[in-house]
Amino acid sequence: MSNILDTSGLNCPLPVLKAKKALQGLANGDILTVVATDPGSIKDFEAFCEATGNELVDSKVEDGTYTFVVKKL
Repeated sequence: MSNILDTSGLNCPLPVLKAKKALQGLANGDILTVVATDPGSIKDFEAFCEATGNELVDSKVEDGTYTFVVKKL
């Protein structure tokens, strides 16, 4: 199952906080794709996944938009 969370326009720490809440409603193995515009979200999502044990499957930057693919473990 794949879910998309758009946090465009929100600044740190809101993208991570909203992702944390969204992941709570998902089953293990589900994928959450987060779209953000805050440049600080790169380090935030790396730290978040390391701290929570979720897997950062992919992250990319394109035209000022940051996309993170997180697998709930």
